[in-house]
Amino acid sequence: MKAFVSLLATGILFLPVKNLYSQNSKPVADSAAVKTINANSLGKRIEVLASDDFMGRKPFTAGETKTINYLQEQFKQMGLKPGNGSSYFQDVPMVDIASKAAGPLLIKGKNGTLSLTPLEDFTATTRHVQNQVQVNNSEIIFAGFGIVAPEYNWNDYAGLNVKGKTVVVMVNDPGFYDAKLFRGKNMTYYGRWTYKYEEAARQGAAALLIIHDTAPASYPWAVVRNSGSKSKLYLQTTDNGKSRALLEGWLTQESTHKLFKLAGVSEDVLKVAKKRGFKGFSLGLDASLTLNISIKKSTSHNVAAILPGTKRAHEYLIYSAHWDHFGIGEAIRGDSIYNGAADNATGTAGLLTLAEAFSKLKTRPERSILFLSLTSEEQGLLGSEYYGTHPLVPLKETVADINMDVLNNFSRTKDLIVVGYGQSEMDDYAKRAAAKQGRVITPEPDPSGGGYYRSDHFNFAKVGVPSLYPESGVDAIGHGKAWGKAKAADFTKNRYHSPFDEYDAKTWVFSGMVEDVRLLFDVGTTLANEAYFPKWKTGSEFKAIREKSMASK
Repeated sequence: MKAFVSLLATGILFLPVKNLYSQNSKPVADSAAVKTINANSLGKRIEVLASDDFMGRKPFTAGETKTINYLQEQFKQMGLKPGNGSSYFQDVPMVDIASKAAGPLLIKGKNGTLSLTPLEDFTATTRHVQNQVQVNNSEIIFAGFGIVAPEYNWNDYAGLNVKGKTVVVMVNDPGFYDAKLFRGKNMTYYGRWTYKYEEAARQGAAALLIIHDTAPASYPWAVVRNSGSKSKLYLQTTDNGKSRALLEGWLTQESTHKLFKLAGVSEDVLKVAKKRGFKGFSLGLDASLTLNISIKKSTSHNVAAILPGTKRAHEYLIYSAHWDHFGIGEAIRGDSIYNGAADNATGTAGLLTLAEAFSKLKTRPERSILFLSLTSEEQGLLGSEYYGTHPLVPLKETVADINMDVLNNFSRTKDLIVVGYGQSEMDDYAKRAAAKQGRVITPEPDPSGGGYYRSDHFNFAKVGVPSLYPESGVDAIGHGKAWGKAKAADFTKNRYHSPFDEYDAKTWVFSGMVEDVRLLFDVGTTLANEAYFPKWKTGSEFKAIREKSMASK
């Protein structure tokens, strides 16, 4: 606890609280509430959540039981109400599917046969809950990016009938190659592999294979291969996954070269497909593959608590953070517990600390606040995906989501990064709050990698709820940007998703985390005390979804 005491003694953690509210909001906060957001309140919670005793907080383990019971007890002590009727828990039913190719992916055409090796040349998985799936002599269609985006006047499936067929598409979206298309280097959801699988299913395809390319994918083939070699968790569905394509997977670039050569098609078509007006076509080839499946069903839990509003209790602001990590796994240098201190004991501690701060307000917010701790983010954002389709409060009455995932533990910064900057008016709320701290909001350095679609806030955006996802700034006070970037790179290289993401009271610096969480408290205070609903900005792929939802209010 000495690290906490020394930080508190400096006085740098308790920032000025005057002007904490927008001019259009009632000042409901007070210094006592704000001061609960401090190094001690954050640190003690991180220390518990990241301890070996919690066994890495993996879903379906004793670590989950300890974690969710701890969260429930914390919310109870604050006097918050259960978020799911009489319960603080929301069941999230899942199914673990292990897909293993029974043999090679065979591609046949008039010029011969191509045999592709699992994991080396391609990956394939399924969401179908059955013992085996297969495609036999399925016609292969090349469909550009595999995108249907009316707001961008783009439809790669126009004029195509892909029912029962195998579709091959490129990764990312046209903006990666032409800044005048879509949102330029700011990847839209249409560029994500998850969208491409979903669209192929809507089109009735039997299989969807994405051409891997390191730059637009933002990760090498090794990442795809590693993912394809493991079982995958999915949400249980009433149709047992049958609404999805039978096969979902990837092709290496080398395999793609061979594919087009066998079809007698010039690879120049890949350049043409990146431009407006491209028309998909059949490659004149057939694909065959069988997957053998192993299935296991389990239930995990989101944890939810509510602070009721005083005037508009039927309207809700959500703060979210995922509680899960990877549990006990492969030992590295003698350590097998993946503690997940930064990822995401910090965000979970931030959630609890914000809940405590709001619970101590002398004047309660006019809107209700839902504090939501989500399961299985590390398995594919599953807890938030389930919440999006099974919301505990009406989506049309949900004002916004503020998500926390890996908070700053190295220094105060002059900046705060907003992932997905430019998507919604939530940016403007963050800017105003940052300005009160003498700070600035900056976009993520490389939005082409689609970071906006890789944390839980995305599943709120997907159902139309404006979402704010901040990341630690890099312009470290007293150290500069290069030092801040080096700190972030060091975490990614040496601790991220490894047993070495551990809490260390001797080296962690809480001043930046405190300032960031207080900024989010400011944003929430404003939103919880006004009647306005933030909007998506023109060009956002989520704007139409929200407008349709709000039209029924």
